[in-house]
Amino acid sequence: MSENRKTLSESFLRLYEIVRKLRAPGGCPWDREQTPSTLRTNLVEEVYECIDAIDNDDDDNLKEELGDIFLLVTMIGEMKEEENSFTLEEVLNEISDKLIRRHPHVFGDVNKETVEEVLDQWEDIKENIEGKKHTHSILERVPKALPPLERALKIQKKVSRVGFDWPELTPIWEKVEEEINEVKEAIKRNNKRDVECEIGDLLFTIVNLSRLLKIDPTVALNNTNEKFIRRFQLLEETLRNRGDSVENVSLEEMDRIWNELKKERV
Repeated sequence: MSENRKTLSESFLRLYEIVRKLRAPGGCPWDREQTPSTLRTNLVEEVYECIDAIDNDDDDNLKEELGDIFLLVTMIGEMKEEENSFTLEEVLNEISDKLIRRHPHVFGDVNKETVEEVLDQWEDIKENIEGKKHTHSILERVPKALPPLERALKIQKKVSRVGFDWPELTPIWEKVEEEINEVKEAIKRNNKRDVECEIGDLLFTIVNLSRLLKIDPTVALNNTNEKFIRRFQLLEETLRNRGDSVENVSLEEMDRIWNELKKERV
């Protein structure tokens, strides 16, 4: 074993032993109270904080956030060891075996040169070798816990693989317009449930448009969120510099400043 690998092994073992001590009798009361269910929200939050660090190109923060994810994964694994359900050793061996099994073009003698070929092979191994082929519907394995935007994208990718997809952009533009008109009609009917359904249909169609344009809708929306925050904070700063605040000026004045900032591409 090389020195680097030995150090890596020792580092993971150190984390594992710390987690075991936290969970053991006499350990930390908070850690001992936790279950996989109580850590679900923490796990999601840490993943999003990790994504923020990646988006901000902040390696120092990314290092810390990856550590937090390692901690939660190790802790949940330790909980399952305590239940005698499975061990962390089994988790690590299983993912290693799966990576080797699903990459015969790297670890075997199969020749795959394009990303599309690799993805097709991945699905074929998953379904026909690992036995994870759907039994009733190709959508039965789409996780319900995914955030709605990501889940919509996953659903669309699944059905696209069997040919249920828009052949080009023109008809999907027509679909976007159709869904906008249906939202307007639902609003006229003053039926909140109908409005909710039609807005959902419109959002689903926009996700489809993003996918066909090879744009990740989650990334696109997150970029817009950040742009809005940045621009609104500059609006607040502009008002503060002249002794005003957003609470004390009219919407028309805020809109005027907003459009000025927009022209400056802030």
